[in-house]
Amino acid sequence: MTNDMTYAVEQSGWGYTAIGAREQILACAGIVPQWHGRGLAWAYLSDPMERHEFLFVHRAVKRFLDTCFIKRIEMAVDCDFEEGHRWARLLGFKVECERMEAYRPDGGPCALYSRVLN
Repeated sequence: MTNDMTYAVEQSGWGYTAIGAREQILACAGIVPQWHGRGLAWAYLSDPMERHEFLFVHRAVKRFLDTCFIKRIEMAVDCDFEEGHRWARLLGFKVECERMEAYRPDGGPCALYSRVLN
């Protein structure tokens, strides 16, 4: 990140918005609580995104996850979305189920990842 860039992360409950230097939305992400100790992670990232913008978003999400008190966080990743699988692993998630058929609203498959606190 260069020194002429300004970034912001705005929090709203369990959802966050990352705003870039040109006041554009870089990402929205959050966790949907399921019950005490379990939540479902979600994220929408802008496309395309510059490398430094992605690093900003990644670090903010990683920092949140590293300080989060939820014991088990799950995320679903479209089976054919390689960048999503790579990002899940970089965030510390492990694949639990490689393919859940008809998981998406359109009937498409997803993989299930989880991150569990010890």
